[in-house]
Amino acid sequence: MDRPLRLVAANPLDALARTLESLLVVASQPLSVDDLAEAAADDGERVETALGLLGERYREGRSGIVLEEVAGGWAFRASRDAAEACGRLFERPVERGLSQAALETLAVIAYLGPCSRPEVARWRGVAVDSVVAGLVERGLIAEAGRESGIGGAVRYRTTPLFERVFGLESLAALPRLEELGGEDGEIRDRLEALAERRPA
Repeated sequence: MDRPLRLVAANPLDALARTLESLLVVASQPLSVDDLAEAAADDGERVETALGLLGERYREGRSGIVLEEVAGGWAFRASRDAAEACGRLFERPVERGLSQAALETLAVIAYLGPCSRPEVARWRGVAVDSVVAGLVERGLIAEAGRESGIGGAVRYRTTPLFERVFGLESLAALPRLEELGGEDGEIRDRLEALAERRPA
């Protein structure tokens, strides 16, 4: 005698979590809750709940892939344990170490930008053409319009990739200048001096 089939109702929240998982895998940049809700044709509150389920499944120490809130949205990244192996596989320029000059230029643009190459060069006291070009190539900064007037210089801002690489939810998550101490104290002092000299 055939045994009756047992129908098991699927948990709709689990189904939504699987959909969000797929969206995050194929996305090339972090997705906000609104982006995810629109793509999944679902409610924002349910999306947040489903992200909580995914966050537990994909957390540091439990999975080689980690779900994190970064750059104003949600994205997957390699776990810290796997980051070195991933770097060897892809040899992406952004994963190589940044020079002191590049870090200082990034700090100026992150805290005081958008700003132009001539402005950064004037503030740092050295030419920055090659440094800025390298940061653009790595995708850490991008054009953000031009200075007013004929032949205005290109202005630069940091990108969502910058926020993602440095683990920031947004630029608002940058440490306040007065909070920088220790080895960062010199950077803090220089940035404060630059901010004071910057035209209003």
